[in-house]
Amino acid sequence: MGTLTIQTPIYSFSLKSNSSDSVSLSLPTKLFILFCASFPPTSSMAPIAVGDVVPEGSISFFDENDQLQTVSVHSLAAGKKVILFGVPGAFTPTCSMKHVPGFIEKAEELKSKGVDEIICFSVNDPFVMKAWGKTYPENKHVKFVADGSGEYTKLLGLELDLKDKGLGVRSRRFALLIDNLKVTVANVESGGEFTISSADDILKAL
Repeated sequence: MGTLTIQTPIYSFSLKSNSSDSVSLSLPTKLFILFCASFPPTSSMAPIAVGDVVPEGSISFFDENDQLQTVSVHSLAAGKKVILFGVPGAFTPTCSMKHVPGFIEKAEELKSKGVDEIICFSVNDPFVMKAWGKTYPENKHVKFVADGSGEYTKLLGLELDLKDKGLGVRSRRFALLIDNLKVTVANVESGGEFTISSADDILKAL
């Protein structure tokens, strides 16, 4: 029996014949393979969950010296207890008036329970995140970081399609508690809802 396996960047095809002769492809079969290879899968990665190790990837932020830094997530979280909370967009109402202020207000209490870093995460560019962070002069502990292209959001499996609202693909609202790179709490909202990802929700889990 002859077997022909075709590997494309997206799909793998195995074709068999009943003889020992080499497998030849008809023109329709060739066109079908080319058609399938032209379209990437539409499903995203499974959402990050308790027990997972956070994926490696890069995020950007302005440091205390106003210098733009692009660092790996693992370098920020390795050996630490970290809260990573994500919002659909900087300057948006629920994010600005409820989600972020909650973590700023509860930062000292969170740190007293062993949290080393509190990171606010959004699919925005680092300049927008810097400007947003400056609207909270009372903030001492929350770091505003950017996933400008949304690549890390994809690795987390937490994309939120807001193209119908003119916002493109953003991040779902979420709050993760990460202990030495391992997720111990994963409070992921449905879309942009705000019901389980507050600072108080994380405090209850600590």
